[in-house]
Amino acid sequence: MKQSLQLRLGQHLTMTPQLQQAIKLLQLSTLDLQAEIQEALESNPLLEVNEDSDTDAADDNWDESRAERDTQSTNETDTGQLSQADEITPSADSQDATVDLQNTDMPDELPVDSNWEDVYDSVAPATSASTPASDDRGFENQSGAEESLQDHLIWQMQLTPFSAIDRLIAEAIIDSINDDGYLSTTLEDILQGLGMDEDVGIEEMEAVLHQVQNFDPVGVAARDLRECLLLQLRQYDVSQKEVADAILLVDTYLELLGSRDYNTLMRRMKLTREALQDAIAVVQSVNPRPGDVIASSPAEYIVPDVSVKKHNGKWRVELNIEALPQLKVNTHYAGLIRRADSSADNTYLRNQLQEARWFIKSLTSRNETLLKVATAIVERQRGFLEHGEEAMKALVLNDIAEELEMHESTISRVTTRKYMHTPRGIFELKYFFSSHVSTASGGACSSTAIRALIKKLISAENQGKPLSDSKIANILEGEGINVARRTVAKYRESMSIPPSNERKRLV
Repeated sequence: MKQSLQLRLGQHLTMTPQLQQAIKLLQLSTLDLQAEIQEALESNPLLEVNEDSDTDAADDNWDESRAERDTQSTNETDTGQLSQADEITPSADSQDATVDLQNTDMPDELPVDSNWEDVYDSVAPATSASTPASDDRGFENQSGAEESLQDHLIWQMQLTPFSAIDRLIAEAIIDSINDDGYLSTTLEDILQGLGMDEDVGIEEMEAVLHQVQNFDPVGVAARDLRECLLLQLRQYDVSQKEVADAILLVDTYLELLGSRDYNTLMRRMKLTREALQDAIAVVQSVNPRPGDVIASSPAEYIVPDVSVKKHNGKWRVELNIEALPQLKVNTHYAGLIRRADSSADNTYLRNQLQEARWFIKSLTSRNETLLKVATAIVERQRGFLEHGEEAMKALVLNDIAEELEMHESTISRVTTRKYMHTPRGIFELKYFFSSHVSTASGGACSSTAIRALIKKLISAENQGKPLSDSKIANILEGEGINVARRTVAKYRESMSIPPSNERKRLV
C-alpha cells in the first residue's frame, strides 16, 4: 500500500473536564447532589454558601465590575516577573490585586447535551471524624439502629426461666426463624445441628418451641401458615361462635378457603352465608407474616426537584431551591489573588477560583436544563394533572428530546431519580413516559392510562363474579382500545392485582 498524506475536515465532541462535570451533576439525584456540594465546599476554600442572596447581590455586582475592569490588564501582564517569595496579601491599591470572578473564556451557556454513554457511579461520601456534624438536624432524624426480630426474641428469652439446655435449644430455634416469623427448618435438623451429648429428645424440642411461640409477636416460630393462624386465633375469645368457626375453618378447611370454594365450605361446615362471612372476617384480621411487625424497614424520604402548581388557570413549574444551598465565590479569598504573581499559593488560589466558577456554572446549567425538561413534560401531560392517570398521554424520551433539541440520553439523565411534586402526589419524571397502544380511531393510548382503566374496572366489578382478563380486554375494545388478553394480564400483574379466581369474594 502506498503511503500518502491526506487533509480531512470534521467535527467531534471534546469531553473537557468542565463538560464531564456538568454531565455528572446533571444526572445526580438531589441527595447525591447535596453530598457532592458538601464535598466541594469542604475541598475548595473559594466556595461558600450564599446565606443571604439579597445582601450579597450588590457585592457580587461590585466584584464583577471590578473584575471586568481588571481582566484586560491581568491577561497582558507577565505572570513570571514577580518573585516566588512574594506574600499573598490584600492590597488597598486596586491595581496590585484583582478578584477574577468573571473571566472572558467562560461561555454564557454551559453545554450539557451529549450522546456520551458513560455513566458516573454516584456514591455519597462516607462521614469521617473530621467532618463536622450538622447542628440543625432534628431529633426525629436521628434514628438509632433498627431492632431485628431475633434481637426482640432473644430479649424475651433472657426474661424467661429456661434451663441451660433449654436456653441453647431456644437460641437455635430463634436463629432459624426468618424475617416473616416462620421456622425455616425442622426440629430434627436443629437437634442434629446442636450435637448435644445429653439425652435430648424431640419432645423436649417441641416443649421449647411452644415456649418460643408464646413470645411476642403472636404467631412467631410457626412451621406453616396453618399453625401461624391458629396461634393467633387461639388468643381470641374462643367462646364466641365466629372465633370457633374461624379456628375450625383454618384447622380443617384451609385448602378450600385458599381456593375460595365457598359453596363447599358452607355445606361441610353447615354454616349460613352470613356465618361464613363472619368466620372469614376473623381469619382476615390476623397477620400471616407476624415477623413484619418487628422487622420493619426504615422510612425513605424523597426530596422533589421541581414542583407544579396551578396559578390563574395556568400550570407553573418551579425549581425546589430550598433543597440545595446557594453557592457563591468567597470574596475574601478571591481578594487575596494578585495578578502577575506565579507563587505556589497564588497559583493554587487561581485554580480553586476557576474550579469554583465552573462548579457554580454547572449547577446553574443543571437547574436550567431540569426546568426546561420539566416544563416540556407538564405541557404534554396537562391531562394527567387535570383528570388523573386515565388522561395520561403516550410519551417517549425522543418526543421531549426533539422539542428541546437535545439528545435523548440527556433527557434520560435529567429524568432519572428526579422527582416532581404535583397536586396528585410526588412522581419520578420517568413516570410520565410510557409506551402506547393503538386505538380504533387510529390514535394512541398510554399504557399508564390503560393500567388506570383496568384498575378502575376491577375496583367496580362484582366481587362474586370478578372480571376475567378476556372480559376486560373486550370491555377496553368496546371503548376503542385495542389490547390483547395477555397484555391485560401483564398490566394487571404489574399492579400486583391477583387473577379473577383469587379475587372472588363471598357476597
